[in-house]
Amino acid sequence: MNKEYIDQQYESLARKELKIWLDKQHQSPSIISRITSGTQRSINNIIPDNIHQAVTFAIEKMVKGVLIGNKFISTKPYLYGQLRHRELKARKSIKAYTRTASVEGAVTGAGGILMGFADLPAFLAIKMKMLFQIAAAFGHETKEFKERLFILYVFKLTFSTQKTRNETINIIENWDTYSQTLPDNLDDFDWRQFQLEYRDFMDLAKLAQMIPIIGAGIGAVANYKLSLLLGKNAIQAYRLRHLQKNKELT
Repeated sequence: MNKEYIDQQYESLARKELKIWLDKQHQSPSIISRITSGTQRSINNIIPDNIHQAVTFAIEKMVKGVLIGNKFISTKPYLYGQLRHRELKARKSIKAYTRTASVEGAVTGAGGILMGFADLPAFLAIKMKMLFQIAAAFGHETKEFKERLFILYVFKLTFSTQKTRNETINIIENWDTYSQTLPDNLDDFDWRQFQLEYRDFMDLAKLAQMIPIIGAGIGAVANYKLSLLLGKNAIQAYRLRHLQKNKELT
């Protein structure tokens, strides 16, 4: 069995998996999802606006810090190799970072409420660094501003409501066109919506992580599953761009 045949079979399977993934991202919000979103909006409306502004500012600064900082230590893009080689490198990164995220969640979860607060920036940095590694595996230069914005949209796709995923997947599917309309800096990004979606998605797992005694176990499992979900979505998003670029998406 020659390598060319293996590559063709791999890419054929990749296209089928990608179609299933895209269909899932395009699904209409379920009744439960709509009820949950409505409840979260009601809670958010009760919270004073100055609190929202403070949280938005904190998350914005954390994400910007990671995005800007990592561009100087990012891995060089993997410029050669078939899709299966790129995805193998990406999966190795996911395996390493999900393990790191799990350990970090266990340590901060064992520390109770105070350590639980420390988990937010630490876990965020781990997830973002993983995305940089996956982007590099697919041959993308993450020192470029628009590539860092793409990373942000993959992050947003993962940690948001189904309604927002519907909107975000359209952006990812049409990235080459959409990227031409993007702002020239991160200040113009809609950080308020970003932090609300991210916080609402993470609330249940992260609140449970702060419970004494059981927090370590919950933190380890939650961080592992959340980072794994992010990694899987990232592979599909970059697979989409790869197949579009090579005109293999049917």
